[in-house]
Amino acid sequence: MSHERLRESPARPANPVAPFITVVLPCFNEEQSVGHCVEEALGAMCEAGITGEVIVVDNNSTDNSINIALGHGARVLSEPHRGYGSAIRAGIEAARGEIVVMADADMTYELSAIPRLLAPILAERADLVIGERLSGATHRSMPFLHRFAGTPLLSLLIRRASGNIRVRDSQSGFRAFRRSTILEIGLTSTGMEFASEMLIRAARAGLRIEEIPTSYRVRIGSSKLKMFSDGLRHLRQILLLAPHLMLITPGVVLFTVGVALQVLGFVEPGGVLVGSLRWQPVFFAGIALVIGLQTIVVGLALRERSRSVGMAKAKPAEGRPLWMRWIMPVGMASLVAGGLIDSGLFLLWVLDIHGVSLRQPLASLASSMLIDGISLVGFAVLQPLVYGVPMMVVPRADAIAPEGRPKPVVMTAAAVDCPDLRVGTDLEVDCRDSVARDVTRSAVTDR
Repeated sequence: MSHERLRESPARPANPVAPFITVVLPCFNEEQSVGHCVEEALGAMCEAGITGEVIVVDNNSTDNSINIALGHGARVLSEPHRGYGSAIRAGIEAARGEIVVMADADMTYELSAIPRLLAPILAERADLVIGERLSGATHRSMPFLHRFAGTPLLSLLIRRASGNIRVRDSQSGFRAFRRSTILEIGLTSTGMEFASEMLIRAARAGLRIEEIPTSYRVRIGSSKLKMFSDGLRHLRQILLLAPHLMLITPGVVLFTVGVALQVLGFVEPGGVLVGSLRWQPVFFAGIALVIGLQTIVVGLALRERSRSVGMAKAKPAEGRPLWMRWIMPVGMASLVAGGLIDSGLFLLWVLDIHGVSLRQPLASLASSMLIDGISLVGFAVLQPLVYGVPMMVVPRADAIAPEGRPKPVVMTAAAVDCPDLRVGTDLEVDCRDSVARDVTRSAVTDR
């Protein structure tokens, strides 16, 4: 929608109660759709009498996206660090609005629903509002696996990691929130996993989260989503934020079940009668002991990693944690004990000694101890790599060396102030420290 069309369209008077709104649209080669998205967002705010702006965060586009966004009245911010999360974080930091609405520049989200997303926040019912897509999605707008497998699975994991928040569509990028509130929870993700991190951290901070049904349209242009790699990034992020819920607790439960079944195997070496069948509990006991212990160790390692990169509230331990210091001795002891049991059973077989009724449970126990011992010793040997090498790099604006400092980029500000449309101040923005300086004051006002 051009400036002229905005002036000619009927507009409601500006709402004196509603705060200034910023719509953030990350953009990477979206020349076919970014102009339409800016139009729709500005038009929705103007129609609702909302004063606001649209920021298009260019993420190294090689097409004409920047010029198109500027031509349709958006502020354009250049974010040199690639990634969805990097672009959204830059847009939130640069936003002038008290409330921020984030969406995409590919025409999938119903930007005309912006007033509906804002309503629960303005009514003080919610701190974070999500535009739920699943109800309005079709087989053309959302692939079958995303709609019925990927998104529901990630939503389930996020509910568990965040304390069972009631969110159906955890991966929707159409959200509204107060800028100051989201900045306080310390988001760090640089990729698509940003959506998961926001929900988990928001829930832990006690923010009120609400979903609003919206439509979901067929995107314009090619998709930037990489199903498997982005899915793995989400999973890694969830595990880093909640290793105790996702790994440690299930691992302890599984290991405990393994111990109980192993004891049952010694009590009933002939197996447990189940109906007309006889079940040997030691068969599953060995599996449970191995998988349970390995899950616990991985969970403990991820918990330390989460602390070391600042994703957990607790501070990292000074030096190696206690469990890391004990892992080598415990692993060696398990190897020796398992080897001795196996050697004894081998000796019984060589000497052809019969009458030992506990051979089967002893063999199962020895196998589990050998595998667990090898796993623990191997982790102890490799743990400097696991614990010391960063698993993720979180680019920060203040971490860029002066010699590698990006050139300042120009943002052109356009604000909607119904019934007038005002194009405000041209800003020169230093990408390194996000300090904005007025370089010109255009004072362009359409009346």
